Amino acid sequence: MDQKKTGSFLRELRKEKQLTQEQLAERFGGKRAANMPDLSILVELADFYDVDIRDIIDGERKGEDMNKEEKERYNYEK
Repeated sequence: MDQKKTGSFLRELRKEKQLTQEQLAERFGGKRAANMPDLSILVELADFYDVDIRDIIDGERKGEDMNKEEKERYNYEK
């Protein structure tokens, strides 16, 4: 996991929701994190941002592309 890439992705997701770090920390009952959140928080963040936890770990959205590929494969097999 590239912490810098993951951190940038988390920042992007937070800004899409128009939240400050403090507001996000309040929502999850904690303080601002200086480093990577632990796994339990990552799961909650994935649910909150409606992304796959693998997207957070990879630092980019891939789920949408995978769904598109699966749809194309399904249509091809018909």
